Amino acid sequence: MGILAVCSVRADESPEARARATEAKMTDDERFSLIVSVMGAVPSIGVPRDRRIPENVSNMSAGYTPGVPRLGVPALQASDASMGVTNPGYRPDDKGATAFPSSILVGATFDPGMARQVGAAIGREARARGFNVQLAGGINLARDVRNGRNFEYYSEDPWHTAVFGAAAVNGIQSEGVISTLKHFVLNCNETNRHWLDAIIDPNAHRESDLLAFQIAIERSQPGSIMSGYNKVNGTYVSGNALLLNDVLRGAWGYKGYVMSDWGAVPEWQFALAGLDQESGLQMDVRQWGGEAFTDRLKAAYADGSFPKARLSQMVQRILHAIYAVGADQWGPAPAIDLSAHNEIALEGARQGIVLLKNDGVLPLATGKPLRIAVIGGDAQEGVISGTGSGAVLPVGGFAGVVKIGGPGTMGAARNLYLFAPSPLAELKKALPDAQFEFDPGYTTAEAALLAKRSDVVIAFGTRIEGEGFDLADLSLPQGQDAVIDAVASVNPNTIVVLQTGNPVSMPWRDKVKAIVEAWFPGQAGSQAIAEVLAGKVNPSGRLPITFPVNLAQTPRPELSGLGTPWGTPVTIRYDEGAEVGYRWYAQHDATPMYAFGHGLSYTSFDYGKLKVRGGDTITATFTVTNTGKIVGADVPQLYLTNAAGESRMRLLGFERVQLAPGASKTVTLKADPRLLARFEGTNGLGKWRIAKGTHRVALGRSAVEPVLTAEATLKGRLFGS
Repeated sequence: MGILAVCSVRADESPEARARATEAKMTDDERFSLIVSVMGAVPSIGVPRDRRIPENVSNMSAGYTPGVPRLGVPALQASDASMGVTNPGYRPDDKGATAFPSSILVGATFDPGMARQVGAAIGREARARGFNVQLAGGINLARDVRNGRNFEYYSEDPWHTAVFGAAAVNGIQSEGVISTLKHFVLNCNETNRHWLDAIIDPNAHRESDLLAFQIAIERSQPGSIMSGYNKVNGTYVSGNALLLNDVLRGAWGYKGYVMSDWGAVPEWQFALAGLDQESGLQMDVRQWGGEAFTDRLKAAYADGSFPKARLSQMVQRILHAIYAVGADQWGPAPAIDLSAHNEIALEGARQGIVLLKNDGVLPLATGKPLRIAVIGGDAQEGVISGTGSGAVLPVGGFAGVVKIGGPGTMGAARNLYLFAPSPLAELKKALPDAQFEFDPGYTTAEAALLAKRSDVVIAFGTRIEGEGFDLADLSLPQGQDAVIDAVASVNPNTIVVLQTGNPVSMPWRDKVKAIVEAWFPGQAGSQAIAEVLAGKVNPSGRLPITFPVNLAQTPRPELSGLGTPWGTPVTIRYDEGAEVGYRWYAQHDATPMYAFGHGLSYTSFDYGKLKVRGGDTITATFTVTNTGKIVGADVPQLYLTNAAGESRMRLLGFERVQLAPGASKTVTLKADPRLLARFEGTNGLGKWRIAKGTHRVALGRSAVEPVLTAEATLKGRLFGS
């Protein structure tokens, strides 16, 4: 019977048809088994092996859902996350995975192709371990520069974020692995995230965070969406019928399944509001005292308050994802070329490192016996990683781990992780004629003594950021700002290399000659940093997030709930609405420290021949020319600056262009009409409206550096949903 049942569902039928046919053959016990997942055993955080994981399953992961073998439905095994296949104690025998650069660094490449390459490599490494669900990628907008998880996301802009998120999903799913776009939605702060209520105007929400998800879904069709921990306008997202049923399903027509974040389901009624799977049941027991979609949901099913039609729908959506991605059609596990994956990680780091400031000190002169002081940042050991569920154990293990800790569920996972090789070792390779000395930056006095007798200082500034924690301010911890200030005071040739997931305050900015933002650059980050400093790689990264002068420039100088005990209800009002990041600065005529899109190069570029067409949307054509002496990559950016008389800043498009000296390229950018429109409706349900009239655009090097401007006339129209 099992063979006949499997064969009766044709593999060439649509995923919807296959899902309906398979679900119809299931028993209720099989249906209920598919709508939950349990964590694998993690003794280090007190999670024992769950009795629902069969004895023959040895490959522990973040989530396990049994399959239905008689119907050809595979078990689902899910792994974190966006920077690689993680292993927070699940698999002691796992020798490690490729630790790719942080997502914000990938966003800084302004090259969606890089996001797809990283995604495909992660998908291959997941599949090789038997994991058919990857809990990636993250596309929350960077609304607050203190958010501890911004390093896991791509940017503050909806279009940029959507394009990168879609590329990552397409890469992962190209390997037959379900990608989980997350965290839906407005999970933009970590402070007491389980009790956070995000307040926003629904129409502004559609023009910003929801638009990022909408476009990403359209461009990639992720098998799953993960709902966040937080509430939106008073209702938990995991049980928010307006967002899950009316917007995601109704307006957008999404066909995959919605899984919860681990520990985000306090009530079985969330199943009625659009949630299809309760994930990580043990975390719900810890957080809320019990499981929602097991005994409680079955009791509601028995008394009729949870209808069978809804259970069938939940199961069909999960099956749809399996069939659409091909997770049921796996052949032999792919061979993994770790060397090739390291090259992807290295190239990503090279492209995403941003040169913020350069007063002529970079690139460092090669072939000269420079006396170079390398100071601070554990630069003698390795580069750092963000923490939490996204931290990846590299092949061969970490170069070092320092326990930091903190309150709440993620306190035990808040560690300083170091990836070998060290920046110091790679700098010695890149600059073989230089003489290097290292000082740990333990005291300002010792660091200054070394700096004073050196020709050049390379000071590393690091800050641990991660899941479950927001930043209290933008300073570098443990006195690093004081150390950098001290060495720059005695040596004007000071270069600062930052490893952070967010902007920093930089009180020493005017004293140093160069500033490099290396983010959390992954396992190949040290080599990429050394190559950029030595001029072997021409820096080309651009900021995907605005660096403010100070927190007073931001929409919320004081972060609601910061410093309150774990478990305190928090309300954050996103009164800036759709004016996120650079849009906020433009609206308030404020000049940031470093603007969205900013990034310097060792060569120069010029733009010309800008032509703009209107009608239903804006299409711009222009040329980019490398006017310098070395090959380099530029990122021209097209912005809307005025919409039929209304001042409005919107990124309409961008393209990464690599050119030899003297070479030119013609670029055409066509704007998604929603970027030119306002959303009109009630509770986020309605239509997009483009105002009739003249629209102005600027072609620039960043959000505050326009080079060419033009106008186009657009038709007034109402469209979409």
